Amino acid sequence: MRELLGSRNGETAGDGGAGRRALVRVFVLVRVFVLALVAAVGLVLGGPGAGSADAASSCGGRLAKTVTFSTGEVRVYKSRSYACAITVAKKSGPRREMSVMIQARGGRPVTDRGRFTKQTGRVTVHALHRCVRATGSVAGKSGATGWILC
Repeated sequence: MRELLGSRNGETAGDGGAGRRALVRVFVLVRVFVLALVAAVGLVLGGPGAGSADAASSCGGRLAKTVTFSTGEVRVYKSRSYACAITVAKKSGPRREMSVMIQARGGRPVTDRGRFTKQTGRVTVHALHRCVRATGSVAGKSGATGWILC
């Protein structure tokens, strides 16, 4: 019992504050263990990707426009001064060519392209009082918004 309470040099739990300090240490260790256990159970039950579909978008703001095409869709989100775009494939699968582009009127286009399984993007442009356009493609098929948010 002395080892559990952390007594040293023949001290007992009633000697000064040593017993109290040992109990606090035990309490802290138990608390850390319980928090780690709760986190592990959360990962097993929910997984790291658990959450709403909005959380998976990775763009802030409200959904302003969605353009659907045969292999996926382009989503444009608008916050106060920024516009953000992503391309999402209809079906998750093997890596395939995907791209997304967003451009504010008068600015340069911002793109993300590569081989992805489900989603490409989060490309963002400053769009306070500016029109934007976005295009996206999945496996050779594409969709475009035209000028929006004017």
